[in-house]
Amino acid sequence: MYIVTGGAGFIGSNLVRGLNRRGIEDILVVDDLERGDKHLNLNGLRFADFVDYRDFERDLERFAAPKAVLHQGACSDTTERNGRYMLAVNFEYSKKLFLWSERHGAPFLYASSAATYGDGQNGFREEPACEWPLNVYGFSKLLFDRWMRPRLAAARCQVVGLRYFNVYGPQENHKDRMASVIFKLHGQALRGEPLKVFEGSDRFVRDFVHVDDCVAVNLHFLDQPARRGIFNCGSGRAESFEKLARCTASHYEGARVEYMPFPADLAGKYQAFTQADLARLRRDGGYSAEFKTLEQGIAAYVKILKATGGYHRDQEAN
Repeated sequence: MYIVTGGAGFIGSNLVRGLNRRGIEDILVVDDLERGDKHLNLNGLRFADFVDYRDFERDLERFAAPKAVLHQGACSDTTERNGRYMLAVNFEYSKKLFLWSERHGAPFLYASSAATYGDGQNGFREEPACEWPLNVYGFSKLLFDRWMRPRLAAARCQVVGLRYFNVYGPQENHKDRMASVIFKLHGQALRGEPLKVFEGSDRFVRDFVHVDDCVAVNLHFLDQPARRGIFNCGSGRAESFEKLARCTASHYEGARVEYMPFPADLAGKYQAFTQADLARLRRDGGYSAEFKTLEQGIAAYVKILKATGGYHRDQEAN
């Protein structure tokens, strides 16, 4: 059975969909439904079972040997300040899942984050010289990467960590303030409001990557069991929030962009620039496919936002 933790979440539910599109239904979704509307991410998917992540962690050994573990479950709130909680969920839980996967020799693919790089002053290469997280979320992800690094070569299973950059796309509705800017702009456009971005958004530049590309990278590594390591997962392109807003506005008649003051509480904790260095992914990861451009990704996402509010309801996964 394939295990997808965080499988009711944003990237996790898209991964389940990606497996479904390959005809794979032998999937255990691990997550929590304390926020009940997350079930909407699962409505169109096929999977064998669902279990709460706390029950799963508490009694791992009662579950059958996995075919692969795609570990996407995490606290991804970059404003969370409770370090004890963050490390329990993002670090200790991840260690336990890896050791369980290794005992069974099952591929272990896990979500890391570009937040490990902080302000990126030293670049965005998958190496310690570039890593300096600005918040405890990024630190929790870096801590697990550091814990994994000396174990990568000798592990009895394939291990792949993917450092996601700014991921956007369908099925992120439940993320509230952590949802992508595109999702928030869509809501403003529907309400007839100006599309709001921070002042200086022409200087805030990020690597925006469509969730379909993140799924494709995960599936690539499942197909390449000899490849292992920690890899960036981004488009490799840096685009401004200004461009993102104007590109999004172009899909809504009469939409206009408006600026709002930059929040004081984000000062010093906000990445002004990110751009994935894809050299290792291309070379050691063997991934050669092109990533969607921002224009392509926004057009595809807005189409789904307008049609279904942002949920996959096509029949390919049913």
